[in-house]
Amino acid sequence: MLKIVEHKVDLEIPVGEGIHVLVAQIPNRLKLKGRLYRIADRENQRELFFSVLDVAAKFPEDERVNFLVFPESTLPLETLEEAAEYINASIPENTVIIFGLEHITLKQYRGLLERYREDNLEVLESVVSRWEKDQQSKPVNACVTCVREVGGRTRYFLFAKTHPFAGEENLEHHFDLYRGKAFLLFSCRNVPFNFMPLVCFDFVYRDLHHSNVMTIIERANELYFSRHQNLDLLAVIQCNPKPDHRVFRDVVTGFYGEHLFKTPGTVNTLTVFSNSSSETELEGVHGPGNFGHSSILCAAKHKLPRIKLSEFMTDDFAGSPVSRLRFNHETRLFTCRLFPYHETDPRSSRTAIKVTGVYRPLPTKGWERMSGEDLLMGIPMDPDNSIPFS
Repeated sequence: MLKIVEHKVDLEIPVGEGIHVLVAQIPNRLKLKGRLYRIADRENQRELFFSVLDVAAKFPEDERVNFLVFPESTLPLETLEEAAEYINASIPENTVIIFGLEHITLKQYRGLLERYREDNLEVLESVVSRWEKDQQSKPVNACVTCVREVGGRTRYFLFAKTHPFAGEENLEHHFDLYRGKAFLLFSCRNVPFNFMPLVCFDFVYRDLHHSNVMTIIERANELYFSRHQNLDLLAVIQCNPKPDHRVFRDVVTGFYGEHLFKTPGTVNTLTVFSNSSSETELEGVHGPGNFGHSSILCAAKHKLPRIKLSEFMTDDFAGSPVSRLRFNHETRLFTCRLFPYHETDPRSSRTAIKVTGVYRPLPTKGWERMSGEDLLMGIPMDPDNSIPFS
């Protein structure tokens, strides 16, 4: 059974004022090299990744991003050190950056865990304990959570995806994706705020004996009953050609539905799905209309106004017990403010999610903020009840 490892971090998340989140819906171009999915155009991907960091670094103080969420498999391994230097030098403190690495080998994964040993002891132990049994060349789909703490300290936490998609499985068992043994739960010391990152199929995996989401719900309920706190934010990074697949809808229904028992630890959770854009190229996956459509979900009781615009819309995910803000499929940066406690303090906001900006790539390099006229190209579903902007 999966273990959830809790880390205390020094963050001052502005829960009452609204949490600023940037969802980076950028493309991936992944090719199979041996048994690893590697980024094809490495220099272009490096420039794209750093261009998003540059946007996040230059927001004014009242719009400063608290969470920057990239897609799965978005950074080449050799760029990690350079990215760490840029983050230390340019990204403001009190910021969390979540991103996926391209496939690496189990040996390389252990090397990263040992480089950041202080913050990854439990995950490192789960790798070392089976070192002789596992094939060191197994592919690993790793997620990095970079935490810029108050005071300027930067910490790097890693975990491995627990369940492969079809392209990560192999007829030869020794070359199947390495399956991670732990999830990470982050609890802020300075404010009652808790968050977790996941990688795509981590959200939907289950076997005959348990499911990942059930494990998360049980831990969140423990937070509620022991500390009277919640799992406030769940960030799921994806490179998913079918983000609206029934499997995800079914798990979302179970996560938010409270059909069998009360789940006070997750009923107010905000879930961010950050997917790669429709320009993504994944060897072995073909067809139009794939990828994109990142989204932010909350329970149905936090009802979002119904609207349909060119860049985003709101819906209930085909009848699920949720309100969903669903973005379009193109390469975009979406900035939002999240209000997990808007019901407790309606003066802060009357809705759980507000869209604050949409950015599109420039023909050369960089990003431009889209105007209100660009965003209003769609037709509101309810003209008297449009989605609020900050």
